[in-house]
Amino acid sequence: MDQKHILVIRMSAMGDVAMTVPVIKTLISQHPDIKITVVSKGFLSPLFEDIEQVHFFTADVRGKHRGFKGIYKLYKELKSLNLDAVADLHNVLRSKLLRTFFKLDGTKVAFINKGRAEKKALTSLKNKVFKPLTSTHQRYADVFSLLGFSVDLEKPSLKNKEVLTKELKDLFNYQPDEKIIGIAPFAAHQGKKYPLELIEQVIETLSKQHKVLLFGGGKQEVEVLNNITQKHSNTFSMAGKIKLKQELAIISNLSVMISMDSGNGHFSALYGIPTITIWGATHPYAGFAPFHQEDNCLTADRKKYPLLPTSVYGNKIISGYENVMETISPKAIIYKVLSTII
Repeated sequence: MDQKHILVIRMSAMGDVAMTVPVIKTLISQHPDIKITVVSKGFLSPLFEDIEQVHFFTADVRGKHRGFKGIYKLYKELKSLNLDAVADLHNVLRSKLLRTFFKLDGTKVAFINKGRAEKKALTSLKNKVFKPLTSTHQRYADVFSLLGFSVDLEKPSLKNKEVLTKELKDLFNYQPDEKIIGIAPFAAHQGKKYPLELIEQVIETLSKQHKVLLFGGGKQEVEVLNNITQKHSNTFSMAGKIKLKQELAIISNLSVMISMDSGNGHFSALYGIPTITIWGATHPYAGFAPFHQEDNCLTADRKKYPLLPTSVYGNKIISGYENVMETISPKAIIYKVLSTII
């Protein structure tokens, strides 16, 4: 049987690109006669490096692939790969233009239905329709089904635990068979951030019994996490010390991850690691829960704040809802972690 070659377009954001990984791995495991080329931003290539039959193609959207002419150049470069179909998992202006070039030359094309109307109803302040929507993972899988390749996400293929180098082990004094708790306390938007003083209570308690690794990025986050490690024993910050490839290797060796509604939660879920996510202005019903981790979502109190969720992405906070995260107690998080790693 001839091997079919599918182009997958998903250029951002980091968490959304990470969510494509278990779908693509599962697709390949169930259809070994296909190969995939993923086009995305270059720094995300480590997410796909260990997946057989997947080739990564860097889109330089700020350089040579910028604008209309740049996207056409990207199309010409990708066209030379002899593609059979295009799966647009992004469905924004840039990806629409790229897939249109392929459609015009006769290549089969399918694109994601993001369910914008449903998400608007879920986050509406009036006549809210509060119900679970189709997950983003399933929406990705549905695109492949449109191309003729069904994907059963109930029979998933996950990434394997990675071997830590001595250099990485030395970063946090790794010991075999110890329980390691990862905590990623930051997110892109304020509506998805758990109060720092409360996450410090979680760290203080958990670090008395287990090793705690902190994850983040950017100068300010590095500084904050370094300050926390100075106050709590058995706590190590990975922020600013490693690149994505090394971060994934460390995450793959965690016992449990605590994350906001953000990228690190999706990273740990790729390895089947119990991933406890904390939700404020957003809600897992919008479809962005880490892969097969719906039972590990801790959400803000809707009895006290009935208009939740107020945002799909956490970038909208309405008056009076600034402190919704505080309804999730540190004790609830600690209990969830300890009951998970027993």
